[in-house]
Parts: sequence; structure tokens; C-alpha cells
Amino acid sequence: MNGTMVNFESNGTSYQGYLALPKSGSGPAVIVIQEWWGLVGHIKDVVDRYAAEGFVAFAPDFYHGKATDEPDEAGSLMMALNIADAEQVIRGAVSMLVAHESGPSDKVGVVGFCMGGQLSMFAACLDQRIGASINYYGIHPHVQPDFAACKAPIMGFFAEHDDYASASAVAALESQLKAAGVSYSFTTYPGTHHAFFNSDRPEVYDHEAAEDTYRKAVVFFREHLEQA
Repeated sequence: MNGTMVNFESNGTSYQGYLALPKSGSGPAVIVIQEWWGLVGHIKDVVDRYAAEGFVAFAPDFYHGKATDEPDEAGSLMMALNIADAEQVIRGAVSMLVAHESGPSDKVGVVGFCMGGQLSMFAACLDQRIGASINYYGIHPHVQPDFAACKAPIMGFFAEHDDYASASAVAALESQLKAAGVSYSFTTYPGTHHAFFNSDRPEVYDHEAAEDTYRKAVVFFREHLEQA
């Protein structure tokens, strides 16, 4: 790991997250939002990868130190997520990055996976300082983004075989975005399964699709954040 755990404040409450800086010392800022497992090693690796690409990358801990590799426990943690608290985590993370000495602009990108994918869109609707949002096969039944308030473009990556973010769910999401006038682009990868980006899960990981999404994500963030 190249980054470090740091504290940040939001509405009088202290939170933690994993921060990694680019070698240049500065760059556009990106928030990475965890899957339902928590702030695990894979998410920290993603933060490190974005830092290596020249971004100030940060993954806030939405579970306050809890993490698991057991699906049943992960599902319980996801369903127990306090949405009001998640709002404060998002706002605090954005404020920290906007104020950080390494961040040169007032716009922040956000990318999330599974639960985090839904939270990524939720964040873009919640805080106008978010200039670009990426959703990897996002799900969370209790997180409902207010797309009418979304000004940021959204990029979505989905799996062909996904019992969580199904083709019908993706189509419904597209309809919502169109109705709200949100700029978006979606890609569904043939033959892939939910969580195909997670290299710690060999049963579903798809290297080719994961790398393609990563290249597109880096270009997307550079396009929408570097000139902000």
C-alpha cells in the first residue's frame, strides 16, 4: 500500500479514510467508494492505482472500521448503512479533497463498486462539487439518487450476467437518467458477472473487461476534472 489512513471531519463528526497522493504531489481528486465488503485491501489497491495515474485518490470508510469477506455479513453491513451518515461521509470527503493542498480544482470525481456504484451516483446528486461519477454495477435498495439535482456526467459499467444489477434494472436506470436530462454513457460487458472488476474474487474477475473499464475511467476523469 502506498497511501495512508487519515482522519477527516464532517458536521462535527470524525471519520477515517485511505488517502494516496500522486508522485507529482498534486492532481485532480477522485473519491473511491467501497463495495459491500468495506474498506478492504482491494479498494485501497484501486486508490493506489488512481494515485499512480496522477490523481489525488481517497476512499472514505463508510463502515467505520468494519470489514468482512463473508457475503452474509457484507449484506448485513450494507443493509445497515445509515443513509444520513453516508451523506455526511460524502460531504466531508469532498470538502477534505477540495481543501487539500494537493488538489488544484474545486471539482472532485467519484467512482464506486456494487454498493459504492449506487453511492457514486447518489453523491453526484448530493454535492455539486462532484464533477464526474462512475458507477460499477451499482446496487442498494435504500439509496435513491435525486437525478433531477445531478449536474455531473455519469459513466456506468455493467455485467451481462448479474442478479443484482440486472439488464432490466440497468434499463430502468437509463430511463431515469434520460427523464432527468443527465448526461450518461453505459457499457455492458458480454460474458461477465457482477463484481468483475474485483481481482480479489477470481470466480468472477474478468481481466480484459476490468482493464478496459479502468482505461475508460481514467480518460473520463481527466476529461471532466483536469480543466475544472
